Amino acid sequence: MKFSKLLLIALSISLFVSCSSDDDDTPKGAYDNGFFILNEGSSDVGSVSFSSNDFSVFTKDAYKAENGSDLIGGYLQNIFFDGDKAYIISGGSNVINVVNRYTFKLIAKIDSGLATPRYGVVKDGKAYVTNANTYSYINPATGDTDDFVAVINLATNKVESKIELNATANRLVLEDGKLYITEPNSSSKLLIVNIATKAVESLEIGYSADCIEEENGTLFILRAPFTGTGELVKVKMSDKSISKIAFPESLAGVSLMDIEDDKIYYTAGSSVYAMGINATAPSTTAIVTTPAAYIYGFTVEDNRFYVADAKFDKDSKAFIYSLSGSLLKELATGAGSNGFYFND
Repeated sequence: MKFSKLLLIALSISLFVSCSSDDDDTPKGAYDNGFFILNEGSSDVGSVSFSSNDFSVFTKDAYKAENGSDLIGGYLQNIFFDGDKAYIISGGSNVINVVNRYTFKLIAKIDSGLATPRYGVVKDGKAYVTNANTYSYINPATGDTDDFVAVINLATNKVESKIELNATANRLVLEDGKLYITEPNSSSKLLIVNIATKAVESLEIGYSADCIEEENGTLFILRAPFTGTGELVKVKMSDKSISKIAFPESLAGVSLMDIEDDKIYYTAGSSVYAMGINATAPSTTAIVTTPAAYIYGFTVEDNRFYVADAKFDKDSKAFIYSLSGSLLKELATGAGSNGFYFND
């Protein structure tokens, strides 16, 4: 009798575990287990494409497919996530579209308190979004000093405050309660913002600094000038000490960077390169030379790298490669493809 009860309990536990595992593997929506491709588009409208990880499902304009005639906005810049929500920044329309990341159905629009929003990060229920405000070629008097960080309460989808920067701002990372912000066009400084006190300080790192990543307490920042050679700037966060690795003439045109599994991947021209995270000199041997005429977006994720070949007068293309340089898939995307975002 006791044996029968024990066996019944064991079987019940086994069935429960099996059912739980199956439930965990069930897709949460049509856009689970895949990646989004952000298409910048025009000042009027951009789009978001989606591909499943195995490439069996592709939707060229997921936002339109799920939200009909609602306009996502123009000059799409960035997507960031929080829980089951995705936040799509439209810099041309001063709006952030809040959607369910798995169904892509519109939840809300954050459409006040923004001025040319660029990139966002999330911490403790709040989003921190850089805003370019006005540009110096439009407003020479203040264009280089009027950028700010909008602090958004994600429970209300409202901008609750601003952090004035008295500088220009673009990409950012958040580490240990501080924002580290780069801006490639009009600034030679790395901004450091304490989100608790709103205090702003800066470090001189040189002009044209854009891509920024953090690994093991060090910031890796790619300086990519339009002409001449670039360099990799390393900032040790504990003491703010700086070291630099120069790129040679053969890599003139270095433009984008990402870090994955202790390797730094970077693009120059139409080619992709990699070097060890502790290397003292960049590799000049390409992993692959892509068909892209203009690499406008680049990401490394889960043993693949993703290249966006942007076109603004017709469809762009996305190329997905293995880390050894084998082409896995080519996709026809929307105008101005500029980034990849993963939804697993």
